[in-house]
Amino acid sequence: MKITELLKKDTIIMDLMASTKEAVIDELVEKLNKAGRLNSKSEFKEAILQREMQSTTGIGEGIAIPHAKTKAVKQPAICFGRSVSGVNYESLDGQPAHLFFMIAASEGANNTHLETLSRLSTLLMDEGFRKQLLEAESKEELLRLFDEKENEKEEQTETMKPEENEPYVLAVTACPTGIAHTYMAADSLKAKAVELGIAIKVETNGSTGVKNELTKEDIERATVVIVAADKQVEMNRFAGKHVIQVPVADGIRKSEQLIQRAVNQDAPVFQGIKESGKTEGAEKEKGLGIYKHLMNGVSNMLPFVVGGGILIALAFFFGGIKAEGPIAEVLMSIGGGKTGAFAFLVPILAGFIASSIADRPGFMPGIVGGFLAAQANAGFLGGLIAGFLAGYVVLGLKKLFANLPVQLEGIKPVLLYPVFGLLITGVLMLKIVNPPVVALNEALTGWLNGLGGTNAVLLGLILGGMMAIDMGGPINKAAFTFGIAAIEAGNFGIHSAVMAGGMVPPLAVALATTFFKAKFTEAERKSGLTNYIMGASFITEGAIPFAAADPIRVIVSCVVGSSLAGALSMLFGITLPAPHGGLFVIMLVNKPMLYILSILIGSVTSALMMGVWKKKI
Repeated sequence: MKITELLKKDTIIMDLMASTKEAVIDELVEKLNKAGRLNSKSEFKEAILQREMQSTTGIGEGIAIPHAKTKAVKQPAICFGRSVSGVNYESLDGQPAHLFFMIAASEGANNTHLETLSRLSTLLMDEGFRKQLLEAESKEELLRLFDEKENEKEEQTETMKPEENEPYVLAVTACPTGIAHTYMAADSLKAKAVELGIAIKVETNGSTGVKNELTKEDIERATVVIVAADKQVEMNRFAGKHVIQVPVADGIRKSEQLIQRAVNQDAPVFQGIKESGKTEGAEKEKGLGIYKHLMNGVSNMLPFVVGGGILIALAFFFGGIKAEGPIAEVLMSIGGGKTGAFAFLVPILAGFIASSIADRPGFMPGIVGGFLAAQANAGFLGGLIAGFLAGYVVLGLKKLFANLPVQLEGIKPVLLYPVFGLLITGVLMLKIVNPPVVALNEALTGWLNGLGGTNAVLLGLILGGMMAIDMGGPINKAAFTFGIAAIEAGNFGIHSAVMAGGMVPPLAVALATTFFKAKFTEAERKSGLTNYIMGASFITEGAIPFAAADPIRVIVSCVVGSSLAGALSMLFGITLPAPHGGLFVIMLVNKPMLYILSILIGSVTSALMMGVWKKKI
């Protein structure tokens, strides 16, 4: 099948109107939908955005290839769009993109379709061909260029056999969908190896399966193996060889550097992990991959934050500040409390951090460690510690049991890792991690009680800031408990400062993601919108995913804004008798307009700090 059987006149846009990445995606999706190639426009767009979250499809050299394989596609197709002025597509080389190819692969697409879609990416590696596409004056000319390019007889040898004692480089390329990046990385590596006179063989792990598979003889003969992959590939076969592990994008953009490293054997010897063929990507060479592990926990925790938070907000809407009544009680039970979604935040965060570090054997110890942290009131910070602790404990167990007899291999994942991982993690959490965190909580409460006679504004500043430091953790809970105690003592001003400080982080995140879009990913911008509701509902935890992803900038910014809101609340003499915050209790405040003003000033301050301080994505 030829490319022009998938790329038709009705899926070509010669002059894109879009000027942003989001607008480009919308315009191309709309074109495919109008051409009748989609079953569901919204589902296909969501699949495209999920692929963008894994890594940008702006591959550089003025090209972007957003793609997805999903049941939302009715008929496999390619949609082409061209922007002469260029669009900032978050490309790997930082340059604007001019040529856009949106690949729509159906879930049941046959190999012929997938191979054709994959072949497109290889043609685009030709600089002269890209220039012709930019200069094409009509749809007819564009289609003719593709036909002519495909008709050219290009005899590319998949395997260049090395002379004896000469370097022999092997490579494996793979991207999550296996349509575009997989083959572009393979072609880039092969082309650069030929240019440098280095023998190479490249295996592709694409949608149509493994092609040009590396044999046992290839691996034995190899000098170095380059694994340019963003998904799991079989790694055990490379045990004992020098292995370079990088993202698939590096195979496209840094092919010469990788070939040179391979020739120089500038790579560690891969030891092999028998129970997992998982490749960790570039982080293995850069350190512990802490950011990657953290993001794995945060991204899996996010649905619990959003779903639970919205239901809690609705509970207060239907049941007032005490969430009373049958509807409110049901919503609160599902979203919050000890049985709802919010009860799972810390365990889920810890579990997925641990599984990112140690694969599936780390998941269960991480979940339990996070649960123990939550039960002990160690909160968000305790969950982070539990996740990393469980992950590295299991990783240590893997190394410890690596030399056990082969006959015991099968009992490692079902017996040894679960039992010892759970035992060690649980003991460390109960005896070493939780006690000091709980003691810190109690000490903070006592310290706050000692501040009761100090300047009211200073107290409001401290309490407001404490609400944002760990966003639901022990410090936050200490300030909240102090506010509740103040209400019971008849002091309603202190609790108003606490509530104002707790509303600022989610509202600040919402404002920052709205007005500083370039500083946040597509997923963060979507999540940011829900924080308007969470902030208005006094659900501080809505900002946790953002704080976990960028703790210094987000937490410091939120602490400043929350402190300001708390101080202003005390300065204005605002009182709040209800043991909760948010718009649902505004009618109980003595000075509602000044209270709203305090919160807005704090939120805007934090949002501006984040917007200026954070780096562009």
